[in-house]
Amino acid sequence: MSEERFLLSGNHAIAEAAIRVGCKSFYGYPITPQSELLEYMARNLPKRGGRFYQTESEIAAINMMFGEAATGTRTMTSSSGLGISLMTEGFSHLAAAELPCVVVNVSRAGPGLGNIMPSQGDYWQATKGGGHGDFRMIVLGPALVQECADLVFEAFYLADKYRNPVMILTDGATGQMKERVIFKDQEEQSPCEKEWAITIKEDRDRRVVKSQYAEDNLEEHVKKLIFKYEDLASHHTKYELFQIKEAEIVVIAFGICSRVCKGAVKLAREDGIKVGLIRPITLFPFPYQMINDLAKQVRAFLTVEMNFGQMLEDVKIAAQGTRVEFYGRFGGFIPSPKEIFEKIKEINTHL
Repeated sequence: MSEERFLLSGNHAIAEAAIRVGCKSFYGYPITPQSELLEYMARNLPKRGGRFYQTESEIAAINMMFGEAATGTRTMTSSSGLGISLMTEGFSHLAAAELPCVVVNVSRAGPGLGNIMPSQGDYWQATKGGGHGDFRMIVLGPALVQECADLVFEAFYLADKYRNPVMILTDGATGQMKERVIFKDQEEQSPCEKEWAITIKEDRDRRVVKSQYAEDNLEEHVKKLIFKYEDLASHHTKYELFQIKEAEIVVIAFGICSRVCKGAVKLAREDGIKVGLIRPITLFPFPYQMINDLAKQVRAFLTVEMNFGQMLEDVKIAAQGTRVEFYGRFGGFIPSPKEIFEKIKEINTHL
């Protein structure tokens, strides 16, 4: 099996993977800490058969992408929390019209203008909000630069399979850090024509892409969307387990925070405390069933996030009464393994 190796930042890994998986258009507007992704696409996408557009705003980007997605073309945009906020109406329209696309959020600290430091404060925005009405975004949360690339392939696959927007939710630290990335036998792909897509061909029936439904059929349309999300949860929920065997305390963290938590788990194990880690990779669908299964054998969960406890709500739902503790840093701060280890020791003392 042939492979290519690169030293890439998370932002560049996402962009390169998108080109390789057949993304043919990119619409975006610069904002720290994701501007390098946009710049990479500007330099490289046109050279490799695609189209790059720097739009006048994030609102323009998401609506231009709606038109592109309606033709069946693989298309992508990226931003950070402030820009994602401006795109939210477009997400709702994309989901209602069942149009596949990929959105990247390299999140920074908020609320408001906040600062350019890494954060996980956009979890609610990605998994619970992101637009009005009854729909969900598929959300993937990478923890490694390699995973930034790998999940782009997954994102376009899921977008096409479920005809739904997919968000890759990463953060400023992962977007900026550089690590080795391997691409294995992943040549540039061009997906086949989609039977629902708008084209200029005249030898076929008229096709319509819309996000508005009359009162008598909107409910049926929403039921169709719900069925897709249920199927997604049954077949594509992903997570990583680390040192779960015989664990009495399980740490739950995603993204960059999970990497720090692995260090804390190792410190706790060295100290004789039976601790493990579960890392959700799909943030929607969330791994409720796995956490619920673990709740039957562990004594406590510890949710660690770079926010004031947004994923915590999902963990409590899944835990169904098992003790759930929380440790968080916000405002752009990444917790240290020692901080988390001290919290684990505190929980263990009171078990």
